[in-house]
Amino acid sequence: MTEPSREGRPVLLGQNQYGKAETRVVRITRDGATHHIKDLNVSVALSGDMEEVHLSGSNANVLPTDTTKNTVYAFAKEHGIESAERFGIHLARHFVTSQEPIERARIRIEEYAWERIEVPDTGSRAPGADEPRHSFVRKGQETRVTQITYDGGAWEVVSGLKDLVVMNSTDSEFWGYVKDRYTTLPEAHDRILATRVSGRWRFNWTGDERSMPDWDTSYEQVRKHMLQAFADTYSLSLQQTLYQMGARIIDHRDEIDEVRFSLPNKHHFLVDLKPFGLENDNEVYFAADRPYGLIEATVLRDGREPRIPVDLTNL
Repeated sequence: MTEPSREGRPVLLGQNQYGKAETRVVRITRDGATHHIKDLNVSVALSGDMEEVHLSGSNANVLPTDTTKNTVYAFAKEHGIESAERFGIHLARHFVTSQEPIERARIRIEEYAWERIEVPDTGSRAPGADEPRHSFVRKGQETRVTQITYDGGAWEVVSGLKDLVVMNSTDSEFWGYVKDRYTTLPEAHDRILATRVSGRWRFNWTGDERSMPDWDTSYEQVRKHMLQAFADTYSLSLQQTLYQMGARIIDHRDEIDEVRFSLPNKHHFLVDLKPFGLENDNEVYFAADRPYGLIEATVLRDGREPRIPVDLTNL
């Protein structure tokens, strides 16, 4: 459509679209004690008969972008998420067929893969308790790091990892905390616990070639014990989980004297589906990226002194 500009010259409106970008939705499917995760980042772009909203400001043909966000959450409940492709097909079909002015819908989805943390029975599980099937680790995210310091006489080796994203979809609570006039957070007795692990551990190796650890095996074992502690701990706070992760490493790896973790609490909030006539039985969540709680602490072998910097970015 051609319209004159303020100066009277003909101006043409070209291709246009609108929508809601990067709606994070996490869908938990509960198959008894076994849980399944679909973690998506959904962007919706709609186009069609939208000239008037640009030319005159009339919103008569505009479906609010907030509605497209709500549709993503509602469809996660109503249709489930069998695959990103199928979920996107449901959304695109809905927007084009339910709104006459919308002639084209583009759905872009990023899927974040998780794999299940397998936990062997170490004898600490309660009698008759099922094997945990609700603990997951994000695939392919972690970066292994190490820092070696040598001054001509003394060695210090600090290794670790960053960006290891883990989640428990249940067996986590948070309640009984201090409340004041500014507290609005409701107590939670069944919540998602997720974090991006940044951890460092200091070896007690002094430079003797005969007592040098097998570094690769040590890393693999530390990572294993860290993940198993995360999965095994019925968590009443992220602080409690952090301590159990560090303590398990110290207990099982004699070559390590100190562990420090920095754990951002990757909050997952239940989406209110009541405006759409739907109940949300701990199924559909909004994954918030900020602000976030940040939990940090050091776990030490008895008799040792802390040396790992409080700010892990200094390593």
